[in-house]
Amino acid sequence: MNKYDVYGVGNALVDTEYEVHEKFLTEANLPKGMMTLIEEEDRERLIYLLEQKHEHEVIKLSGGGSAANTIVAIAQFGGSTFYSCKVASDETGDFFMKDLKEAGVHTNLDQGREAGKTGACISMVTSDAERTMTTHLGITQDLSPNELVPEALENSRYLYIEGYLVTSSTGYEAALEAQRIAKRNGVLVSVTLSDPAMVSNFKSSFNELAENGIDLLFCNEDEAKLWTGKDDRHEAIKALTERCAQFAMTCGKEGAIVYDGNEVKMVEGVPAKAVDTTGAGDMFAGAFLHAICQGKSFTDAATLANKAAALLVTNFGARLPTNEIKTQLVSAM
Repeated sequence: MNKYDVYGVGNALVDTEYEVHEKFLTEANLPKGMMTLIEEEDRERLIYLLEQKHEHEVIKLSGGGSAANTIVAIAQFGGSTFYSCKVASDETGDFFMKDLKEAGVHTNLDQGREAGKTGACISMVTSDAERTMTTHLGITQDLSPNELVPEALENSRYLYIEGYLVTSSTGYEAALEAQRIAKRNGVLVSVTLSDPAMVSNFKSSFNELAENGIDLLFCNEDEAKLWTGKDDRHEAIKALTERCAQFAMTCGKEGAIVYDGNEVKMVEGVPAKAVDTTGAGDMFAGAFLHAICQGKSFTDAATLANKAAALLVTNFGARLPTNEIKTQLVSAM
């Protein structure tokens, strides 16, 4: 019997969230709804604009990173998880490590941390609930195969690879090595495309991952179209069935389209008054993975995942309190 349901590998970031007007994004020269990688000096300049010039206050500070959000969600649902990542031996790293432990996530961080700066993400939410992010990777950009714990991965049902790792040569090698270990040991490989910008700029990396074998792909419709080169939803779906054994594609408020290897199904979304869409895809993946690890069908898993994502976007931040997950979602499984 496997020790872990899901073994994740991805970035380790601490998220700082603000509410802003669209004109602020224009002033800061940031593309709305996208994630932009920035250097430390750019981060300091942005914080000055937010907090000093425009007097925006921090809404929420929390542990983050796309795959980390998914892994934490699985643990909150009651699943067993392990997360390989890299943070520095600084206060921000202390916060991130404590956050994972409190969620019940096992991690490689107990093996020691290096000096440096822990990665940080600034998330800016506009009145339409769209989030625009800037990320300073810090020490997480040096994530490498050294952070992997093979014995934990070998004893997991699923590997979950964060698509943002393609931006770092060492991070991408960690993803490839994790995929190799998983394939050798019968661990199913799941991958998230993460962001349209990642797909546009690193398509060849995702192609390589697919050629090596993706058992379950997570993406949204825009990412699917960019990766497959298809403008039509149905053509993109057909192309995905040829590249991946199974997939779950989110389509905003419409819901999700899932393929279990046999048939494609549309699973209706759940109406929600969104205030912040940060982490909706991460939560969807977490709920979905937990459900299928519990033996649920793809349709039932997507139904739960849609509910979880809908609940998340009615709150600020990329994660939900554990008590909300247990009372409003676990009880509905």
